[in-house]
Amino acid sequence: MPDKKVLSTREISAHNSHDDCWVVVDNQVWDMTDFLDEHPGGSAIILKYAGRDATQPYSEVHTPGVLKANLSPDKHLGVVDDSTIDDDWLKPPPSQTPQLADNEKPPLDTLINAHDFQEVASRTVSRKTWAFYSSAATDLITRDANKSCFDRIFFRPRVLRNVREVDTKTNILGVDCSLPLFVSPAAMAKLIHPDGECAIAKACEAKGIMQGISNNSSYTMDELRSAAPTASFFFQLYVNRDREKSAALLRQCSANPNIKAIFVTVDAAWPGKREADERVKADESLSVPMSPSKAKNDKKGGGLGRVMAGFIDPGLTWEDLVWVRKHTHLPVCLKGVMSADDAILAMEAGLDGILLSNHGGRNLDTSPPSIITLLELHRRCPEIFDRMEIYVDSGIRRGTDILKAISLGATAVGMGRSMLFATNYGQEGVEHLIDIMKDELETAMRNNGITSLDQAGPHLVHTGDVDHLVPSTPGHPSIPGFPWDTVGENAGESRDRPEKPLNSARIDGTIDAEVSTVSTEWEMTGRSDGSDIKAV
Repeated sequence: MPDKKVLSTREISAHNSHDDCWVVVDNQVWDMTDFLDEHPGGSAIILKYAGRDATQPYSEVHTPGVLKANLSPDKHLGVVDDSTIDDDWLKPPPSQTPQLADNEKPPLDTLINAHDFQEVASRTVSRKTWAFYSSAATDLITRDANKSCFDRIFFRPRVLRNVREVDTKTNILGVDCSLPLFVSPAAMAKLIHPDGECAIAKACEAKGIMQGISNNSSYTMDELRSAAPTASFFFQLYVNRDREKSAALLRQCSANPNIKAIFVTVDAAWPGKREADERVKADESLSVPMSPSKAKNDKKGGGLGRVMAGFIDPGLTWEDLVWVRKHTHLPVCLKGVMSADDAILAMEAGLDGILLSNHGGRNLDTSPPSIITLLELHRRCPEIFDRMEIYVDSGIRRGTDILKAISLGATAVGMGRSMLFATNYGQEGVEHLIDIMKDELETAMRNNGITSLDQAGPHLVHTGDVDHLVPSTPGHPSIPGFPWDTVGENAGESRDRPEKPLNSARIDGTIDAEVSTVSTEWEMTGRSDGSDIKAV
């Protein structure tokens, strides 16, 4: 910006009414008078900081360029004269209660595990931020089972091994990583820290792990790339009802060399009822740059997880994966597989990987814990581990959890909520949590008698306490003859119905040797759930 007038805090403070409203953001003085009635979130939040410094509340919901983009240049009045800043200027608005000492964040080095970050966040972040991040669907059964099922798997350690040096490095989709750990895509990290996903990106870059970028990220892909130029990302796509908007995002991903893969979200056909999130009103000025939805309150409540998901297409089917392939050259994975049946379809369709996830228990309560789905793959389709990469999230809190998943065939695991809670401390907090997880993983490896991840295997774990939870068939085990197909046009057909012949091309363009013509579309037999896709 060109040179502007230097304004004293006393002069700024005098402009504190609806008819004459100045605010300060990042030391820049703006005349907001004409914008008050146009502000999507209403004028009240701006008037609360009229004649004052609004940097903190502004930064919690907006990116730095919003003011410049929405106000004409003549509304930028000048800069604050630093020499006039005194204790009165630094005081919070009269209606805002100063934070109590008991709610202050403890020094970062006093936090020694993932649970500590969660506990600190529960006391120090806003009610809405905590409600959105910590909530899950209805009775929280799946959220809690995600963790408890890991706890019910025991190790079978070997001793008298030389474990002086251990190596946690691995490869994910062709990307060398320091750990079999990535940051699961999680929305709106700016709610907990002004740097939001940028802080996460910088930490992942520094520590050599991948970050999943949520479709509902507070920052764009280009902004994250600028923040962490050498970082590796994958993009979590929520397919929009307006396909062209999703196509535009896919083109952006393909043009961004830091984006290594597309993860199509399939575990969010409809937003779950997250009651803690609904009970706390949303800031209706909240929006995110890569999604069209905006926060609002209605008769159901103020659930961000619900209202921000309004653009997602519940009509997404297996056929749409062909459409995804047409718009990107990047590897395509599914995020949110919860059964061996769909894992098999993904394998037969030629996808590059699947992320076993139940959305952290946030959409369908009593959906299966991800570690149980991983065991189901071993029981029903063990060949899948040689055909594609398998990732797991939901419930990872310890280095031992990482090693258990790796021992059961996972390529890597993701952490979502814990990384958000660590972002409470910015980049430094996320780096600290990654260091903690690496230290715990190395400890678990040493005490199990292994020095590299390729030495991990099922022989290291005892799953007897959860094996009875693992399905062995696509149907119900104790109700023989019950219709196996209960969705779609063929609902009620028996499992042994005759198959119609079809020429089915894989979505990556490869085909069975018996197929003479390459098809760029699914060739289906009338089903929309993909169960009639012929194996390659």
